[in-house]
Amino acid sequence: MKNTPSGIDRAAPVVARRELPIRAPAPAVWALLTYVPGWPVWQPDIAEARALTPLAPGATFHWRTGGVDVTSTVYALDAPRSILWGGSSQGITAVHRWTFTPSVSATVVVTEESWDGEAVRADADAVARALDRSLAHWLLHLKSAAERPAR
Repeated sequence: MKNTPSGIDRAAPVVARRELPIRAPAPAVWALLTYVPGWPVWQPDIAEARALTPLAPGATFHWRTGGVDVTSTVYALDAPRSILWGGSSQGITAVHRWTFTPSVSATVVVTEESWDGEAVRADADAVARALDRSLAHWLLHLKSAAERPAR
């Protein structure tokens, strides 16, 4: 992949970061996040999600959130420690990194994302608030799903 990002764009007009401990082993949390077709089951903000191949660098996946269709490409993957993906939709270029760090009683999950584009620069403060809320919701839904008792 040409010009593949190696991380989020820290110089972008909008950068958000959230962190949350999840009381589940890193491989279990990783499996939830990286099984794209399962996203709508535990992430109510996502209406549909599909991946035609397992996630690997260069793989693409498609999802719909907030009425917006998104196609993302995996830029880097180090299972079960980190994944970096991104793409462009509606004039916004996004790069999203997830990292999973096991601790004694939990997996610390960090999600960070950068957004750039004309629409982002036009109202960076409002966009930053929306992105921060979105990342917080992702983490809370992931936590809830990963910590749910097995049936």
